[in-house]
Amino acid sequence: MDIKEILAEVKRGCAEIIDEARIEDLIKNYYEKGENFYVKAGFDPTAPDLHLGHSVVLGKMAFLQKHGARVQFLIGDFTGQIGDPSGKNATRKKLSQEEVLKNAKTYESQVFKILDKDKTDIVFNSKWLNELGATGIVELTSTFSVARMLEREDFTKRFREQSSISICEFLYPLLQGYDSVALKSDIEMGGTDQKFNLLMGRALQRIYDAKKEQAIIMMPLLEGLDGVNKMSKSLNNYIGVTENAKDIYAKILSISDELMFRYYELLSKKSLKEIEKIKEDIKNGTLHPKIVKENLALELVERFHSKELANEAKAEFDRVHSANALPSEIAEFELSGGSVWLAKALVECGLENSTSAARRAIVANSVSVNSQKIKDEQMQLELGEYILQIGKRKFAKLKVKK
Repeated sequence: MDIKEILAEVKRGCAEIIDEARIEDLIKNYYEKGENFYVKAGFDPTAPDLHLGHSVVLGKMAFLQKHGARVQFLIGDFTGQIGDPSGKNATRKKLSQEEVLKNAKTYESQVFKILDKDKTDIVFNSKWLNELGATGIVELTSTFSVARMLEREDFTKRFREQSSISICEFLYPLLQGYDSVALKSDIEMGGTDQKFNLLMGRALQRIYDAKKEQAIIMMPLLEGLDGVNKMSKSLNNYIGVTENAKDIYAKILSISDELMFRYYELLSKKSLKEIEKIKEDIKNGTLHPKIVKENLALELVERFHSKELANEAKAEFDRVHSANALPSEIAEFELSGGSVWLAKALVECGLENSTSAARRAIVANSVSVNSQKIKDEQMQLELGEYILQIGKRKFAKLKVKK
């Protein structure tokens, strides 16, 4: 592949790159001299599940692995006990070592759905940060002033509002930056919310005379299924990399046509040229957007599961939605009491998070009982068996008993 084409793919979807010339030199050296380079990304194991938002950074690293990169997948078991203050309005709860290690194990089992295991080093920053000791940490804190730390927007905001900022939170970016010194990273990757921390690593490599200053690649925060907010489990707009094939497929099919190309750009392995060709074909009417969305769903399901399960997910989706049939597998629930309020039943069956959300779904004409749309938000389900449905993807079988 031409170096210019490789660099175009490196820049694809990026929010910002610092020291692009260094990245070009690293890739050239690999092809001309066979020299590998090191790409670092850090994950504090504060939550055990990865979603497609995380895979934006992982996917870019996987691409770089094909062109000379050895990935340093850093699990911040030391810094994770402090908690990254980026974008936070309050001091984060400190995790126990047991919680950190449990979550770290879950991460390890998921990242190789995306990264090349043979070109990846899983590293834990407790290895060198424990060795740094009190003297080393005091020396590290002397490299930056409090005024410099308060340049961070989140710290400035909390300081002005007289909200608590712990001393260890000031330590976090310093420790993360020191990771780059210890690992001698050539490139560090992260989200746009990590810019301060990423620049810290570059600065500390210079201060500690590491003989290199890492380039930085910042990726945008991927929008969730709503197309507005960043993908997040707390907002329930996410697609987890360990979700079952049918759910991943159905969720991709639910996104808007506009968001579809955002996902193509940040998640698909198709080249920029291929994506442009798809856009042209849609524009001139030779390709339907639904087919394009199905192809994206198939690609992502195959990546996280298998081609066989991707095809099965498509067949099931087509059967349910094209023929208005029921899914072949529906979770079953039982409730006692002789009758139950529909909104409560939707919550008890896991179709909604709260009765207020269930009522909103009923008012929005999204709820069906036994394939009949329901508009009465006060409806009671008497003794009997019911198929509850919200939208096109959420189903449950409910038996109401005495």
